[in-house]
Amino acid sequence: MINFSELKAGDIVLAKYAEQIMEGKILQVDHELKQVCVLTHEEQESWYSAEDLFPIPLTEEQLVKLKFSKAEDNGTYVRGPFTVMLPHGSEPHTRLHYRDETRNIPGSIMVHQLQNHYAGMTLFHLE
Repeated sequence: MINFSELKAGDIVLAKYAEQIMEGKILQVDHELKQVCVLTHEEQESWYSAEDLFPIPLTEEQLVKLKFSKAEDNGTYVRGPFTVMLPHGSEPHTRLHYRDETRNIPGSIMVHQLQNHYAGMTLFHLE
């Protein structure tokens, strides 16, 4: 389950419906009803409560889907001036860097959390 306050339009999450779990993009957040409208890859829009939404762990595969490319050094992924370093070995945190701002986040993060940090740092939503 995802904390409802973390969800924003454009975030990518897993949505559960009738025991099926599908990846989708949040189109709309209704704070009053505490529901979100998710567009799945099957091009179907449905409303979900937070109990039916799950985070997607940020992995190399997910970074590639978000159009990041792997840099030559130490597991860094780059998209323009924005870089992501996933936790590994002696680095127990996720490091995000954009221009003159660096964020060190303890442990691993989820895709929607990366999207929200990216938006906060660049003023653009990551899709």
